[in-house]
Amino acid sequence: MTAATAVLADLETGLRAEAMPKEKGRSSMQLTPYLLFDGTCKKAMEFYHSVLGGNLAVTQVKNSPASEHMQAFQQEKVVNAHLESGVMQIPASDWLMLDKKPNPGNTVCLYLSGGTLEELTSLFEKLSAGADVTNPLQPTFFGTYGALNDRFGVRWMFVCKNAGN
Repeated sequence: MTAATAVLADLETGLRAEAMPKEKGRSSMQLTPYLLFDGTCKKAMEFYHSVLGGNLAVTQVKNSPASEHMQAFQQEKVVNAHLESGVMQIPASDWLMLDKKPNPGNTVCLYLSGGTLEELTSLFEKLSAGADVTNPLQPTFFGTYGALNDRFGVRWMFVCKNAGN
């Protein structure tokens, strides 16, 4: 497991993949926008919380299992934040990949969570056609995680809970 994999999606507190109840034949997957900040996640999410209300959970790198994989200067950054207000959910984190830089276009992504591993794997494989797979699907301490930039440049993150998580 790479540090970027562990960090980008340390969703131990924010993984809100307790998906919506299934309707007949419908998956329990959810598609949510996911925000990435360059060191300002905590302040931004506190601002959104002040505007939107609801419940805000913020986990810094130093307070997560990812801390042992991250450098000292990254310990204060946010590995996961989750704001839930009514039917609105906003997951977010600070940018933690050292080998890539945030820029307009890669700081908002589509976050596909919940469902079964089979559903997630199928969608990941289909969206991988012509994509830049930055994180292949693999088990992590919080579930199965993967990420890619599709052939149109849209960033996708995929998460589902593993059996026992």
